Amino acid sequence: MTSEKTVTNIALRSWKDEDIGGMTAIWNEVVDEGIAFPQEERLNFESGRAFFSQQTYCGVAVIGGEIVGIYILHPNNVGRCGHICNASFAVSSRCRGQGIGERLVRDCLAKAKEHGFGVLQFNAVVESNLPARRLYEKLGFVQLGVIPKGFRMKDGRYANICPYYHEL
Repeated sequence: MTSEKTVTNIALRSWKDEDIGGMTAIWNEVVDEGIAFPQEERLNFESGRAFFSQQTYCGVAVIGGEIVGIYILHPNNVGRCGHICNASFAVSSRCRGQGIGERLVRDCLAKAKEHGFGVLQFNAVVESNLPARRLYEKLGFVQLGVIPKGFRMKDGRYANICPYYHEL
């Protein structure tokens, strides 16, 4: 990809079936790193199709026809708490630090509101994930506290997690 700090030729759109290969590759990269997503199982084409189909919305960032980032948006709870949603974001390691994550989060905030949610909550932002935490705080998310040892890292150590929320 480009070496620019912020890329401008990003297209953001809803996912399509033909995106599943690129989406699962990026998702699996974050799962394999073992420092951000709670999931431990990799997705294949079929499990990826099922997983992404179950979300309220999946957004993709595309540069020159290549999927470079994704997000999933879904309810965080049900019933009286059903107005609160949750999301996860992933950017290809080759493209991080170029503003793609910020574009994805901004798009997600808009889509969450369009889908009738009132609050976007992140349950488990790993405390050491400083780029994500700085971005969320820049965009107006509020940290709710710290849950000690709430995340098991790939190496078996436990890290603190920081829940965040943003009213829509």
